[in-house]
Amino acid sequence: MAIDVYINFNGNCREAVTYYAEVFETDPPQFMTFGENPPNPEFTLPEAAKDLIMHTRLSIEGSTVMFSDVFPGMAFTEGNNISLSLVSKDLESIKSVFHKLKEGGKVGMELQETFWSKCYGSLRDKFGIEWQFNYES
Repeated sequence: MAIDVYINFNGNCREAVTYYAEVFETDPPQFMTFGENPPNPEFTLPEAAKDLIMHTRLSIEGSTVMFSDVFPGMAFTEGNNISLSLVSKDLESIKSVFHKLKEGGKVGMELQETFWSKCYGSLRDKFGIEWQFNYES
């Protein structure tokens, strides 16, 4: 199990991550945009979101650092745009930690299957820390 840092940007994720890759001399990043998601008939993706970065990551000095643009209309506060991401191959551990941390907190997304993971969810704990949970199969 690992806990990784997840940093959000307000539309300039591609520029920032490209810069960090140069600074830390990492492999070039691979970007996944919101527009590359499988279409959802229940939700029309806003044009403004299509080219924004949904996910990318860099390996910096042995640590995985993940990045994303915030979705249009979501709150963004510079300086408070970092979350911790628990990534594990132990599904029961993910469920246990999620249910413990959600007590007194606020769930952003209940644990559920997504197109990238059999189990993903997010929450803000009672201390205001943002958490993401991702099952790695």
